[in-house]
Amino acid sequence: MRVSTNTVYEAGTSGLVRQSADLFRTQQQMSSGKRVLAPSDDPVASAVALEIDQIKAMNDQQAINRRDANSALGFAESQISTAGDLIASIRERLIQAGNGALSDSDLKSIATDIRGSFAGLMGVANSRDAFGDFLFSGYRSDTQPFAGSIEAGVTYAGDDGQREAQVGSARRLAVSDSGNTVFMRMRTGNGDFTMRPGAGNTGSAVSDLGSVTSGVDWNATTNGGSFNIVFDVTNNVTTYDIIDNTSGNSMLTGAAPGAAPYPRTYVAGDTITLASQGAEPAFNLGARFSITGSPADGDSFSLDRSATQSVFETISDVVLALERGTNGNPVAIAALNNTLSATIGNIDQAQEALLTVRSRIGARTAELDALNSLGADVDLQFQSQLADLRDLNYTEAISRLTQQQTYLQAAQQSFLKVSGLSLFNYI
Repeated sequence: MRVSTNTVYEAGTSGLVRQSADLFRTQQQMSSGKRVLAPSDDPVASAVALEIDQIKAMNDQQAINRRDANSALGFAESQISTAGDLIASIRERLIQAGNGALSDSDLKSIATDIRGSFAGLMGVANSRDAFGDFLFSGYRSDTQPFAGSIEAGVTYAGDDGQREAQVGSARRLAVSDSGNTVFMRMRTGNGDFTMRPGAGNTGSAVSDLGSVTSGVDWNATTNGGSFNIVFDVTNNVTTYDIIDNTSGNSMLTGAAPGAAPYPRTYVAGDTITLASQGAEPAFNLGARFSITGSPADGDSFSLDRSATQSVFETISDVVLALERGTNGNPVAIAALNNTLSATIGNIDQAQEALLTVRSRIGARTAELDALNSLGADVDLQFQSQLADLRDLNYTEAISRLTQQQTYLQAAQQSFLKVSGLSLFNYI
């Protein structure tokens, strides 16, 4: 086969260009540390790496979301802790107010202090986060959740929503709690039932909060949960009956309430049980309470299942009661003491509710910590996979570079010799 001089030059030049390109590509790989410089270098690896990049980017964004969620939960927890401190301060002042030696001016002074705590609690309830959103307004983050006063009452303008953040591939986590949950829906009384004096009471009787001795009996479907304790005073002997408001019958006789004297004799300070005694019809509702002082004829107390009430309403009621004072009137003193007893019970329930919210926040924070640890492990896996797909094996690359340099040098030398062949050298 005849090979022209032009063919020799073209073939030699093509070989040199190819060898130089291979050497240059290896040099680029070594300088970048990447094996795949363009998708065409390894289409399969490039496609897989692109998918991993996208998943890794989502994991990185979720890590940012977890950071922001942790910050939001931390701020919410601090505000709820402040609210708890304010409520605890109010409770201390209410215990002081129970001192019978205090004058009306002393009671008004305590009421003034509680008003200050009330204002502080309103400030906490209307607090904003770092983004300017109201913390306890639910989904309505741009609406001030609470407005009102002790005299006019406090209203809630938010909703029950909980703002959430995507903190994992399949996990959305609540980063807020609504004002209804934190401040508005507090259990009353002892959490199971509430004791209230009759509106027309004229005696000095004061009830404690009472307690449930058997949750099974108290929560039985046969228990209507609403009772009235009525008193009669005849010949200086005080008796009482327990009326089931659901059936209208006396619990102590099993029949419609009869005329005084009533079945049981009242002794101040004794425990009154919602359970049968002696020859009474058998019943046990698993609850008890105590009443001190001297009921007047016709006085009564109601016992009803606990409802819900805002902490603001609880505080407002007791402030107004303290400001009214007693003027030394035994009936007014008894009314105030009943209000203080009920309020302290409601305050205890509010503190319990706040602790519950804080414990939930703590559980979410712990979950974020676990997700952060998992996210970091997943990120390391992604980095390892991307390294396997893209990163350069320097040992192999150095060996290849040396080999390519040898090839290029050989090609250059051979081209030089071949291009130098000419018949003119022999003329």
